[in-house]
Amino acid sequence: MASSKMRSLTVQLLKVGSVFAVLGLTACTGVPGPAPSSSTGSSATAEPAATFNFGTASMPLGLDPAMTADSESYRVTRQVLEGLVGVDGSTGETTPLLATEWKDSNNGLTYDFTLRSKVTFHDGTPFDATAVCANFNRWFSFPADLRKQAPGISFQGVFKAYSDEPVFSIFKDCKVVSATDVQINLTRPFTGFLQALTLPAFAISSPAALESQRANVLDQTRNGQAVSAYAGHPVGTGPYEFGTWDENKITLQSYKGYWGNRGQIATINFIPYDRAETRQQALLDGKIDAYDLVTPATFDQLVKKGVQIIQRDPFSVMYLGINQAVAPLDKLEVRQAIEMAVDKESLIRKFFIDNTAQASQFVPPKLSGFNNNAPSLGYNPEKAKQLLEKAGYKGEELKFYYPLNATRAYMPTPEKIYAEISRQLVAVGLNIKPVPIDWENGYLQKVQSAGDRGLHLLGWNGSYADADNFLGPLFGETRAEFGYTDSEVFHKIERARAMPEGDERNAQYQAINAEIAASVPAVPIAFPISALALSNKVESYPASPVLNEVFTNVRLKP
Repeated sequence: MASSKMRSLTVQLLKVGSVFAVLGLTACTGVPGPAPSSSTGSSATAEPAATFNFGTASMPLGLDPAMTADSESYRVTRQVLEGLVGVDGSTGETTPLLATEWKDSNNGLTYDFTLRSKVTFHDGTPFDATAVCANFNRWFSFPADLRKQAPGISFQGVFKAYSDEPVFSIFKDCKVVSATDVQINLTRPFTGFLQALTLPAFAISSPAALESQRANVLDQTRNGQAVSAYAGHPVGTGPYEFGTWDENKITLQSYKGYWGNRGQIATINFIPYDRAETRQQALLDGKIDAYDLVTPATFDQLVKKGVQIIQRDPFSVMYLGINQAVAPLDKLEVRQAIEMAVDKESLIRKFFIDNTAQASQFVPPKLSGFNNNAPSLGYNPEKAKQLLEKAGYKGEELKFYYPLNATRAYMPTPEKIYAEISRQLVAVGLNIKPVPIDWENGYLQKVQSAGDRGLHLLGWNGSYADADNFLGPLFGETRAEFGYTDSEVFHKIERARAMPEGDERNAQYQAINAEIAASVPAVPIAFPISALALSNKVESYPASPVLNEVFTNVRLKP
């Protein structure tokens, strides 16, 4: 690796999100203003003309954001679809988007949104309150069979339940007040409601396109994932409209009827390269203008060649998942032994970008709710052996799932990370059976569904600055991924979500962090720093810790 001094001299770093802190709930009115995708400059009124080729780590798993939690899917859908509210890329504050103003009332149970007028979807359908409610009602009414097919649905993680169990759901209903006024009612207070609406999963689709392309019928397959026809051709209000998707790339075109600034780029091509080395070479050869997920192995070579590198502040957590539904992982001593067997410092030094921090919990340090004193067993292979003996471990085989041909912000080189963790686990006496699965062959679905999997590699990238965005989706309810069934923790997370911002809420999340850490449902390993590489064609790129990177904000050199 290059020295820190060398990097500070040669790498252009854009530290984004360093001011991330607790986001207060906007209790009154959102101030009208430009959306996150708007920008200023001499080219703001010019017709977009440039073509921008962006290298990605893989193809998306589908382009219906309500159905997936895949970061490469969101990278594309953020350009095509918009939500009621956005998030400022540098401060994390909630900003106007399709809604220009909002206010809450009825003790936080009612939210009234004033919608942007004269906005159309890419298919010509008017954007109005009826369209908003059509989307909310669709998410709320997802049938049980569909939910089983698509484990990446975000609605339940945020709103807890669907229309078939309304008593358990935080969402109550959506009401059309007028064409430009919509009201969303909740069954109980949810402090992070507005922040949650910034999730790509809650972007508003054209109701006509949802119906014509049978968005709730997953009768097609892409990259091992069941998807609908709509997931192959999304229709939103965003600055770019969907063009084509073939085995080589996804193409988007600037939407001429866009209500906001259209930027400089007329055509975006998202081109997948499943290895960091091939992404790097494509950039150096001029085939692409930028790529994401620079790995430590390629970092130095880019530095030596004078390539622009932009680093994001850490807003993700990489973890070793443990499935308690599989014996003997139901025993606390075995899970504790696994934690003690993992040398996090060694893993970070070998496989992550400099300044990546060790994780002892699932909430990043910049968020309120982070617990400085969360229990960590530390690296202690001898104690791990003793705990396995105490637990009566007899060498039972543990299937260890890990992805192939994938790079994620939280997991730069999964094959290498797997090999090192596996070696460490075997060293304390665990019997590990490797189960490699290509990322595009349904890896996410396999590790998030019930099965005989014992261990797996995965991570979580935050989408808004609230501890609930990390703890709620991972540990707020029973999940097949972990086989975790602690109803007391579920209840505490549910209580914390409704508490007003302040010390009491922070203390509740800190206590939850400590409780989760003590029971070891998974082993948090790192809060990784991720990085992008840019060609000399790029003047600036809107890097965001929450990956809210809309390409109308990419500035190209004259």
